[in-house]
Amino acid sequence: GDWALYTASPLRADFSKELGVTAPFGFWDPLGLSKYDDPAIAVSQFKRRRVIELQHGRVAMLACIGYIVPEYFKWPGYISPYANLKFEDIPNGFGALSTVPGAGWLQIITFVGILEVTNLQSEPKEYAGDFEGYGAFGIPFGKGIQDKAKKEASLNAEINNGRLAMMAIIGMFFQNGLTGQAWGDWALY
Repeated sequence: GDWALYTASPLRADFSKELGVTAPFGFWDPLGLSKYDDPAIAVSQFKRRRVIELQHGRVAMLACIGYIVPEYFKWPGYISPYANLKFEDIPNGFGALSTVPGAGWLQIITFVGILEVTNLQSEPKEYAGDFEGYGAFGIPFGKGIQDKAKKEASLNAEINNGRLAMMAIIGMFFQNGLTGQAWGDWALY
């Protein structure tokens, strides 16, 4: 919300009304990471951490989709005609790390790097993660949500779904590591 409101308190910044504060925990900060003697520093750190939380949540949501979709769909054709490697030849999960050619990883890292550098160069607008040139959900050149109530509801849902996705992708990584498959059969473990 309005970051200037938090500097009104002479002792502590209050984030209990911020987006992402939901039941059953409310504003959950068990380690006290948001507690600073200077409210201006607290607000600055909260803004930075909220932007990072949104970015990690967005990446985790895409990663979850990246684990699930290849179980049901793979593009036809070649990912690398030079290496005679088809999309269907790429295993799901960790197995893809060693199968995708280096040029493919270079393209992925370059694309992500461009997004990171371009959106981190600007200050968020009214809400954390809301950068100039990026629409709803951080989509480059996408259309933003103009209605304030709808935007806040969407951002709140995005924060909470991102939190869930961060937990989910870690679970998928563990399952993949323990069973050797992205959707491993626990009976075989």
